[in-house]
Amino acid sequence: RRRPWQIMLTVALSALAFSAPVGRPVAGRAAVQMVKSQALPMAEANPVIAGLPGSVGFDPLMLATPTTLKWMIEAELKHGRVAMLAVLGWVAVDLGLHFPLAQFEGLTSLTAHDATVKSGDMFRLFLYASLAETLAFGKTLEMMMGGDKIAGDLGFDPLGFKSSPDYAKLQVKEIKNGRLAMLAFSGIVTQAALSGKGIPYY
Repeated sequence: RRRPWQIMLTVALSALAFSAPVGRPVAGRAAVQMVKSQALPMAEANPVIAGLPGSVGFDPLMLATPTTLKWMIEAELKHGRVAMLAVLGWVAVDLGLHFPLAQFEGLTSLTAHDATVKSGDMFRLFLYASLAETLAFGKTLEMMMGGDKIAGDLGFDPLGFKSSPDYAKLQVKEIKNGRLAMLAFSGIVTQAALSGKGIPYY
């Protein structure tokens, strides 16, 4: 039986070593014979994520369990969505798009961080994000305890994608673009900091 600290460590490390799928709950799934990972052919694929949309068997540390999987899916989707918006926002600012306020004039995406920390705007943004996460935590906790909430589903679908016959394909596209955006944002920020220049950051 796992101890509480072991469960928390597993969840904390999931962002570093797990590529979560988008999909359905796995509670009650029968044991699956171990097969080779599509992403790492030299390693065994974790049966917990086998066959789920967006999964390529990448879980080399075998962190995914029926207990932690929904949390991991929710976390990866949130980070992927934020990263997609972050890439768009970072590039837009460096192309000259700013809020029409004096304190934002002349800022780049890189210099905006220190400027907004100094002005207090970053702290207010942190409070708003914290409030949103706090309000959503109840549903997330309910999901982790076996509720019927689907990981990553915020009930926001103004364009009706859920009713599309290609909905499963759209889910895979979202998770792949989210993963790409997380890597892209890390690369953009690193290159901008190293070069000290705007687009194309060299």
